[in-house]
Amino acid sequence: MFKKLALGCVVALLTILLLLIAVDRYISHQVAGMWSRDINQVEPMPVALVFGTSKYVGKRLNTFYQFRIEAAAKLYQQHKVDALILSGDNATRYYNEPITMLNDLLRMDIPRKHIALDYAGFRTLDSVIRAQQVFGQQRVLLVSQQFHVERALYIAKVKGLDARGFVVDDAPRKFHWRVRLREVLARVKALIDLHIFKASPHFLGEPEQVEFRIPEALKE
Repeated sequence: MFKKLALGCVVALLTILLLLIAVDRYISHQVAGMWSRDINQVEPMPVALVFGTSKYVGKRLNTFYQFRIEAAAKLYQQHKVDALILSGDNATRYYNEPITMLNDLLRMDIPRKHIALDYAGFRTLDSVIRAQQVFGQQRVLLVSQQFHVERALYIAKVKGLDARGFVVDDAPRKFHWRVRLREVLARVKALIDLHIFKASPHFLGEPEQVEFRIPEALKE
């Protein structure tokens, strides 16, 4: 009896593991070719959606955050995008991802008028849908690490948003296994939210304006 029970548990665990791997690979396959690591190969888009995360992990600078901010500045400076949407959590008066990102980008001389703040980007699904429905964007460049960009691109694809991804560097390798495990679970949740629960953002609200840089050709 015990051996049969143990075998059943092993089979169940293996089945769950295979399903998790299948979901992970399915999402990556669905968005293959829709992102780039080379900024020179990035197709110019009207706006970049930059996903927020905490700036610090304990007392250490979060390199996930650092690489996203540096990439956002470069995309704007190299005229790959004409505006930025900074989307993140605004949980308390002491934790505000969009404002933190804004302050760092201002220090990098990115014009304030071309930066829109999304304070209700509590999760990736919220950020993507709000970029389309609240900020009125139909073409968006998604900026984050590869694992995150792939999931965001899949959400955008399901929601009919024309999106591409710019993949930035990852954190040090020692953190990868934790990030990847969390991402696999996040992808399963994304599939459930999109295809079963038909989930909507926590908040939508009134439309928000994005002010774009005037292309050089139109200035002449």
